Amino acid sequence: MNRPRNLPADERRAHTVEAVVELAGTRNPGEITTMAIARHMGLTEGALFRHFPTKQAIWQSVMEWVAESLLDRVERAAQDLCSPSDKLRAMFLGHVDFVAEHPGVPRMLFGELQKADSTVPKRIVQSLIQRYAQRLQQILEAGKACGELRADLDSGAAATLFIGTIQGLVMQSLLVGDMTRIREEAPKVYAIYSRGIGARP
Repeated sequence: MNRPRNLPADERRAHTVEAVVELAGTRNPGEITTMAIARHMGLTEGALFRHFPTKQAIWQSVMEWVAESLLDRVERAAQDLCSPSDKLRAMFLGHVDFVAEHPGVPRMLFGELQKADSTVPKRIVQSLIQRYAQRLQQILEAGKACGELRADLDSGAAATLFIGTIQGLVMQSLLVGDMTRIREEAPKVYAIYSRGIGARP
């Protein structure tokens, strides 16, 4: 990933985030050093640190990008749909597509959540999950109100299961070393989830 050396600061920071996401797709995120990032970009470490004071600052920018990009992806997937059920399915598959396109993202998210310390990147991940769950609950409640979903559905539990189901698919794909298979499994798995929350006849 060699980029032109003389870039505006914002563009250089964006390319650094891109480099970390790419590297995380092929190696353990915990082992990604600033030297590795710089080499991937065709830069020196010194050039990298002109835009980020510390490695944690790089990770913070990466997690901010992940959070905003994922939430934007799932919102865009659902934005033109009226049915809450259709929105949920589109968000599920949109999330899966995002993961398939950026296989390093789940590795980084899992890595941050496993850390004992309450770091800024970890808090960003926790906030992402909270915001995501809240949005899902809104849609689930709308589905209950219009009769598409079960009236007795626990929307909090259903939102947790939605996210957890995707995490399970991710783990299975990581175990077999093929993140692309997540796209094949997702529609079948979502169909089971959908039946669990669906409106009663």
